[in-house]
Amino acid sequence: MKQIYVFAIAILFHSIPCISQSFYLGADMSYVNEMEDCGVVYHENETPKDAYAILQNQGGNLVRLRLWHTPSWYDDLNSGKRYSDLNDVKKAIARAKENNLDVLLDFHLSDNWADPSKQLIPNAWLPIVDDIDVLKDSLYSYIYQTLENLNEENLLPEIIQIGNETNKGILLSPSDNAVWTLDWDRNAALFNKALKAVNDFEQASGKEIKTLIHVAGPSNAEWMIDGFITNGVTDFDMIGLSYYWAWHMPTTISGTGNVIQTLRSLYPEKEVLIVETGYIWTTDWNDNANNIISQTHPDYSPASPNNQRDWLIDLTKEVINFGGKGVIYWEPFWVSSDCYTQWGQGSHQEHATFFDFDNNLLQPGGIEWLGYEYAFLTPTTELNEGDQIQILSNSFSGEIKIKQHYSTPKRLQYAIIDPLGNIVLKGNSKKQTIKLNLQNLPFGMYIVSIQYKGKSIKSKKLIYGKH
Repeated sequence: MKQIYVFAIAILFHSIPCISQSFYLGADMSYVNEMEDCGVVYHENETPKDAYAILQNQGGNLVRLRLWHTPSWYDDLNSGKRYSDLNDVKKAIARAKENNLDVLLDFHLSDNWADPSKQLIPNAWLPIVDDIDVLKDSLYSYIYQTLENLNEENLLPEIIQIGNETNKGILLSPSDNAVWTLDWDRNAALFNKALKAVNDFEQASGKEIKTLIHVAGPSNAEWMIDGFITNGVTDFDMIGLSYYWAWHMPTTISGTGNVIQTLRSLYPEKEVLIVETGYIWTTDWNDNANNIISQTHPDYSPASPNNQRDWLIDLTKEVINFGGKGVIYWEPFWVSSDCYTQWGQGSHQEHATFFDFDNNLLQPGGIEWLGYEYAFLTPTTELNEGDQIQILSNSFSGEIKIKQHYSTPKRLQYAIIDPLGNIVLKGNSKKQTIKLNLQNLPFGMYIVSIQYKGKSIKSKKLIYGKH
């Protein structure tokens, strides 16, 4: 006979008002220089206007910018001019500072896009990819010298991000990148060396810079941050999450808030923010480049400027209420142009920007999320009963950890349940950390259910095989 678990989750949350709170509201604007060189002119109320001024005037206070090591692939595109290299980043930082915007500089640590499935080492470092000591020194020098260079021109960022969506590690060889790879000994050594470069620069310059670790997907965040901490990577200030409904469903806005609350509870010295998010305002397109986001949440459908705005406002409220530090939108200025990407002519994101297809600011529309009057609250960060047990999952590898925070571990009963309600794995253990794996199961959605003395005390819905 099949066993079927029926469970209910109740989350109680109490917060207290706070008079003021520093909170980041901003956007990744890495494409702006390139778009303008491709002939794009941004408009507000049909009048040409500087992109950075638009963000600042609408209520934004931070710009995120990516930095690639040597993006030589640009040499064969359009006019052959490179973007997101150090020279381009300098121009962008200067524009941000002219508009009184803070800057988050994202070291991709690659020549090209880095994300959960792609973490290729810069070509210049490929000969030393397996020599960890030399590689650490190269990484240290690269970050330190970049900060020195920026500081000399009064372009120092307020926040430095080490790596981009680093769920499988950083600086991988092509062969390691081709499979699932997360070598914590190597990974921790590299991250600690990168963080040391920032800290040493701070000491030498007398300047203060915050450091940030970036993870893709709220459902993977607890797993990844636990991995960093337990492997000795602790000297960072901020935890950055990517959260897109299209790629991280079924994790909801409220589910993302719960993850932020847990991270703030477990690591109260770390600030938590959404460094990437996005939501479409239309399902149409304006060029020959395939669009990379398509799905909308049922509560914010159909795709429209108003639903884009409402989704962002509700997400930001949840981040604030659960103690988060900010929300940053990814590439709302990446509109269509006559230029080409590596995959097609135009933009892969024009339907998720804050502009219509004539590059006029959509009002009402998503940009209004920045100027919404949020009630800033500071939640309690104490662990409650439900938080005494963590279900940590890695959707890429199928690994699961059930971690107890009781001083004396309890004997827990656990079960993994498929979408039809079938128990596909079960057992019990009194270990502080119980390790499970979905590798032999089909990709799909599962529920991890925890019981203690026959009573359901924790459950989590997760997806295996979400890339």
